[in-house]
Amino acid sequence: MVFQRKIYEKLLEWRKEASTEKALLIEGARRIGKSTIVEEFAKNEFKSYILIDFNDASDIVLSAFERYMNDLDSFFMVLSTEYGKPLYPGETLFIFDEIQRYPKARQSIKRLVADGRYCYIETGSLISIRENVQDITIPSEERQLRMYPMDFEEFCLALKEEQMIEYIRDCFDKKKPLEDGLHHKAMLLFKQYMLVGGMPQSVLKYIENERNFMAADREKRDILTLYRSDMNKADFRYRSKVAAIFAQIPSFLSQHEKRVRLSNIEEGSGYPAYEDTFFWLGNSMIANECFNCNDPNVGLALNEDRTYVKCYMGDTGLLVSHTFNERELADGSLYREILHDNLAMNEGMFFENAIAQCLTANGYPLFFYTRYSAEKHRNDIEIDFILSNGSKLKPKIYPIEVKSTKRYTTNSLDKFMEIYGKRIGTAYIIHTKNLQVKNTKLVCIPAYMAFCL
Repeated sequence: MVFQRKIYEKLLEWRKEASTEKALLIEGARRIGKSTIVEEFAKNEFKSYILIDFNDASDIVLSAFERYMNDLDSFFMVLSTEYGKPLYPGETLFIFDEIQRYPKARQSIKRLVADGRYCYIETGSLISIRENVQDITIPSEERQLRMYPMDFEEFCLALKEEQMIEYIRDCFDKKKPLEDGLHHKAMLLFKQYMLVGGMPQSVLKYIENERNFMAADREKRDILTLYRSDMNKADFRYRSKVAAIFAQIPSFLSQHEKRVRLSNIEEGSGYPAYEDTFFWLGNSMIANECFNCNDPNVGLALNEDRTYVKCYMGDTGLLVSHTFNERELADGSLYREILHDNLAMNEGMFFENAIAQCLTANGYPLFFYTRYSAEKHRNDIEIDFILSNGSKLKPKIYPIEVKSTKRYTTNSLDKFMEIYGKRIGTAYIIHTKNLQVKNTKLVCIPAYMAFCL
């Protein structure tokens, strides 16, 4: 089964606008469906295609990149013969899959694009990791595109809930609540999404097995094992630190502040000692980093404090399987408790991770805000996420507070709005209840609307 993915529209844009002028580099975590959607695109939009998987490419194929970059007629003849595919100028797509396994192929893009006969898409994970690019020249003839696990909208489409998605979007645009029964159904869908996640194979197993969470869990554990194997191949200088941070993500997120406390891993440690670690986790797209912004304005990245960082899992379904062992999930009681709001402590971290995942998929870098009160000896303002519209003419920020329970206070958000009111476009509370417009500056939206932001 090939799921409907939003990235397909971006592939079409590239095909129309720049496919003979730029190669497309699609980067994403392992097992998110990059190869599947690109091959489907090749079948639909090109007369022929050749998929070179560098996990198992033959010596003949690899030697072609070594021998024939100065003789492209021979290069194309070798690949056409090896794969038994005819080539058509402007109508053949070459897919370089798992290109991080063979960086020389990426370096060849400059010459291949300049030749102009065919089109090229590169896919892979860990592409930007330093050890995978240190010996090559990065081609400027690439258009880079990041791909993420399935978001909530794509998950609903996989479950044949197209009308629900249209209804949610319409209600968000009109700032009106869903009909009560449909609100409860939408929240149930969102909780399913939290538990299953957006890894395509996990979603597929969930659907094929009559919405069985354990069937999805088995697939997710295989993916987590694959991720740990990748970590074991990281540079030896920070390999153990990557594994340690990854192992502790559920522990960090279960705390009130949810930020990484490096002293819990290594006494006396600070961010500089772990900079390469967070670089690896962020660029592998296994995790989504969220940095503190100490002066929230339109240039959030200019005021980030990297010594305060939160580390969310790239996929919330993987976080569930990473948090609990198989025995804890086997009887289904934990799934029932989360579905029926009876697991407040853990549900809060899954809820916030899912919102981080939605914002990341929409292209927003993640920032949060805290203010320490010397008088109270603690943080007196904590804002979960801050977005920026990026405008130079009408700059605005959008603070977001995530509330996983029906009863909550808004003290931090109220104080934040008092201090930074002139900078704020709209403040959002993302909660489990239906949509409510509090005033011109504050809107409360249900979690299933986060993908609309």
